[in-house]
Amino acid sequence: MNGLDELTERVRFELDCVAYPAREWVKPRFHDGERVLDVLIVGGGQNGISLAFRLLRERVTNISVLDRSPAGLSGPWVTYARMHTLRTPKHVSGPEMGIPGLSVRAWYEAKFGAEAWARLAKIPRAEWHDYLGWLQETVGVEVTHDAEVFDIEPLADDLFAVHATIGGRRERLLARHVVLATGIEGAGRWLVPPAIAAALPRERFAHTAEPIDFAALAGKRVAVIGAGASAFDNAAEALEAGAAEVALYARRRSLPRANPNRYIEFSGYIRHFADLDDAVKWRFMSRFFAMNQPPPQDTFERCARFDGFALHLGSPVEQVSFADGAIVIESPAGRASYDFLIVGTGFSVDLKARPELARFAGEIALWQDRFTPPKGEENALLAGYPYLTGAFQFTEKEPGRAPFLSRLYCHSYGAMLSLGATAGISQLKFSTERIAFGITRSLFRDDAAALVAGLEAYDEVELDISAYEARRSARAARVA
Repeated sequence: MNGLDELTERVRFELDCVAYPAREWVKPRFHDGERVLDVLIVGGGQNGISLAFRLLRERVTNISVLDRSPAGLSGPWVTYARMHTLRTPKHVSGPEMGIPGLSVRAWYEAKFGAEAWARLAKIPRAEWHDYLGWLQETVGVEVTHDAEVFDIEPLADDLFAVHATIGGRRERLLARHVVLATGIEGAGRWLVPPAIAAALPRERFAHTAEPIDFAALAGKRVAVIGAGASAFDNAAEALEAGAAEVALYARRRSLPRANPNRYIEFSGYIRHFADLDDAVKWRFMSRFFAMNQPPPQDTFERCARFDGFALHLGSPVEQVSFADGAIVIESPAGRASYDFLIVGTGFSVDLKARPELARFAGEIALWQDRFTPPKGEENALLAGYPYLTGAFQFTEKEPGRAPFLSRLYCHSYGAMLSLGATAGISQLKFSTERIAFGITRSLFRDDAAALVAGLEAYDEVELDISAYEARRSARAARVA
């Protein structure tokens, strides 16, 4: 037995040790004879897996996890994530839910040895992907792949009909609670400026979140728009693949030096940001977003070491056109021609862009519906974020019109303004705790009447005094 097998065996023993109380307790629900899921999680990446694990530990087992990706490709780690290592420190924890043997450190040391962990600066993203796969299998979370949800239909009796294409077939699943753990863009869409999409042939540009054939860029001239970490990651990939030149265009006049994400990595913030009042949340996030996140030092150096890399700061792209087979970009840096364009302009929070929410997106409360910032603190970007409860539930724009929203949860970047750090690894043990608590509380309260009736009918014998009564009767008979 190798080290990883030994660790898996030990972890399952540890989980068994802390399984109490182990009894399943949620009353089965049926609708027209069809079994209803207690929880359906849309998204089988780290957020979805972690929440499923947390619910299983609460003995909520009638759950399902759907992921649109093929098996082995959940999350961004081996698809569009192009950094060499995670951006978070290697000591990060979260998916293991407090079980030391399930931590990434325990996994890494079991696989590569303690000395390898000691030498490690940051966790390679491919290793993180493999770790998540091991954790999922070890704790028994099942994920249905090639399953894309395209509609969520509220039904009577506090149920949802979730419509999905699973393995090419359209199916309907019934669920009491639905959690959207759909990734960074899960509350909107990846953003490509309309002017770019209108001006260029589709095969000549790609968003950083899309598949890119970097080998085909060897010897080519490549432009990248954006100054975030992903923009630099993609610029580096193109350079390392042999691109003749890569020019990165950024609106910013200078790159930020401090990373605000490092500032908020403490348990007080991650656990209790949701408990702040709205005015403080707004002021905090206004400042947080304005600071921006710099590319990691090693990512910047991946680009800077190439003579063919050009960084154009203070150079917003003013016009993009296509002429004589070339992409022409005009900016304060001048006019230049390229063979391919990589768009690193991030994503937008836009609930109406999500097909699964199309039926009722207009009923969901946004921050602009619930909070009026002080004069001078207006922020259109923040105003469009969904206004969520402390358990990540959507809320109604108009009370009473869409009560089903209390059973629909936003476990994606869309929760950032309402709940703080919700899109990274560090927050997982805190966010999943909040969502799981909200779900189990609702399930328990819904079943209250049945639980009372169950108690009244409860007659499982624990004390047997028949032997005592028999002996007493025998003694009485002898005396008589």
